[in-house]
Amino acid sequence: MFDLDLRSRKPIYEQLVDKFKELIINDVLQIGEQLPSVRTLAGQLTINPNTIQKAYRELEMQGYIYSIKGKGSFVNESPDAANSEKLKRIKKDLEKLLSEALYLGMTVKELHAFILEIEKSVGGGHIDD
Repeated sequence: MFDLDLRSRKPIYEQLVDKFKELIINDVLQIGEQLPSVRTLAGQLTINPNTIQKAYRELEMQGYIYSIKGKGSFVNESPDAANSEKLKRIKKDLEKLLSEALYLGMTVKELHAFILEIEKSVGGGHIDD
């Protein structure tokens, strides 16, 4: 389920957060679906349970999951207000990155092809030209 790179400079908990986000965004994990317990996942991945707990806390702070005491963690339904706020931040970040890419010589055509490639890989919406 998870391919963690133990040699990466990126902390393991961040790798877990990114992987869970990817699974949620791509509907591999459905709304309301229970995530593996901290102990179970720590055993499967042979990593410290505190690392799993930290990843779950981060996902909860970002609104991807919610926890019920004594029951576990579950995939959260994305609230529209949180999504619009997050989209604003993403657009701001994208503006910086795209400006830098254009400055470094990437063409609009290359950017468009790159976006279409990403859309195919995540199964996003359709582009009407």
